[in-house]
Amino acid sequence: MSVKVRRYKRGGWEVDIRVVLPNGHDRRERKRAPVSGRSAALRWGQERERQLVIHGSPTVRKEVPTFEAFVPRFLGDYAVANRLKPSGIASKGSILGLHLVPALGRKRLDVITNEDVQRLKARLQTKAPKTVNNVLTVLKTLLTAAVDWDVLDQMPCVVRLLKVPRTCASFHDFAAYERLVDGARAVGPNAHLVVLLGGEAGLRCGEMMALEWTDVDLRTGQVSVERSEWKGHVTATKGGRVRHIPLTNRLQEALQLYRDVRGQRVLVGRRGQPLTQKMVQGLVKRSARRAGVPHGVHILRHTFCSHLAMRGAPACAIQELAGHQNLSTTQRYMHLSPAVLERSIRLLDQPRNVPTLGDMLETGEVEKTN
Repeated sequence: MSVKVRRYKRGGWEVDIRVVLPNGHDRRERKRAPVSGRSAALRWGQERERQLVIHGSPTVRKEVPTFEAFVPRFLGDYAVANRLKPSGIASKGSILGLHLVPALGRKRLDVITNEDVQRLKARLQTKAPKTVNNVLTVLKTLLTAAVDWDVLDQMPCVVRLLKVPRTCASFHDFAAYERLVDGARAVGPNAHLVVLLGGEAGLRCGEMMALEWTDVDLRTGQVSVERSEWKGHVTATKGGRVRHIPLTNRLQEALQLYRDVRGQRVLVGRRGQPLTQKMVQGLVKRSARRAGVPHGVHILRHTFCSHLAMRGAPACAIQELAGHQNLSTTQRYMHLSPAVLERSIRLLDQPRNVPTLGDMLETGEVEKTN
């Protein structure tokens, strides 16, 4: 029998109790103590241990909802508590509706098994590994929330993600990008700005849509990326970080040329209304069709990162300019950097007659110390 007290991840103290019940069965309980101090939590655990030894385990069974019944609470309370963006709530809702509820909706949360998780993976075998992991992550997040809210005593199953092969992001090479810029200029001012903001400043689609003229400093040649838009909802950028990006000469000239006072946004329609995501995608598609290159707004951002790597920019600088939270995301582009590879190989060209430490000890050039 034992009582252990440890820090609870959400504050307070967790008491871990192990006892042998009067019927000879082992019983383990892990609960958050209803007291604040460590000593008080230990005393509470010891008293709980004594009650279990004397009276045995309670037979009252917790009412556990089905997966489908718990979904509205999860989407509501979890989203509010964690301040999820509207796009994040919509993404989770879509995954739940399309994949998880059809597979697990009628099962109680506490009887979801490892086999159920494997069946779910089998249902998704035609999907890309990253898509499968997105589904599994939502499942794990929902079950973890159920544990945190005492709907479940413990996780009913193990959710292991798939290994995702490291892929190379598609991008426009230098010649193709120049054709795209020319094609966008022919389409119109908004198309030209979209291609340059994506390809020479690395802005995401939502960041372009939310960009305001107050974010653009043409005097110092810098743009501040502070917000993003998704279906009319303006929120912080992905990762919540503000980026300050120096303007290329071409982008600075285009912003100066197209400076418009019809609205506070940089990208606006003929009547001054902000552009929608569909409109931005349409501008890129028309520009790409003229240039004879693949279309896609996010390809512009990949092009921005790829061109920086190809011209020898350090990974930490690309990470900062692109706003990547993890350096591993930036590393997807670094294989394109011939400058880094060249400098590394040149290390092998250094003089080979440089004496080693052992040589210098033998010749007395350096003294051996104890």
